[in-house]
Amino acid sequence: MTDGASSDLPQRPASRRIDPAGLVIAAALAVLAAVLVWDASTLSSTTMYGMGPEAMPIVVAIGLGILAIANLIDALRGNLPPRESADPKPVLLILGGLALLIAIIGLGGGFILATSALFVTTSAAFGRRAILTDLVIALVMTTLIYLAFDRLLTLSLPAGPLERLL
Repeated sequence: MTDGASSDLPQRPASRRIDPAGLVIAAALAVLAAVLVWDASTLSSTTMYGMGPEAMPIVVAIGLGILAIANLIDALRGNLPPRESADPKPVLLILGGLALLIAIIGLGGGFILATSALFVTTSAAFGRRAILTDLVIALVMTTLIYLAFDRLLTLSLPAGPLERLL
């Protein structure tokens, strides 16, 4: 009956190792939070009372700080989930979309075309292959977003040939 007696003993948890990638992510989040706080402190406040423009970056920095602490704890305990193997194609598609966004805006193509290019490349990165349908969806959505910012909020976004037609 020794088999049953040995199974009654408490099991020791498997040894967990510190996750170095988790530590790097926690440090990056903390640095980003610190940069946001520093940058918000350099903003000139024109309000006489209440919150000024520096309030929202500080709120975001607090959230990033909380994420950094939680990630640090999980990395030290070894509680982070195992990572999947990386496929560089989706990352490259999204980076290409960001480069297109910057290039189109820089060359005067405007918000609608630039953001539509980013939408299409991002949807392709997530495995969607209906490029023409995605382009139509992107053009409609970005046009509505542009109109909301331009007409309702009276905020200017980069204007290009399509924006001048509106």
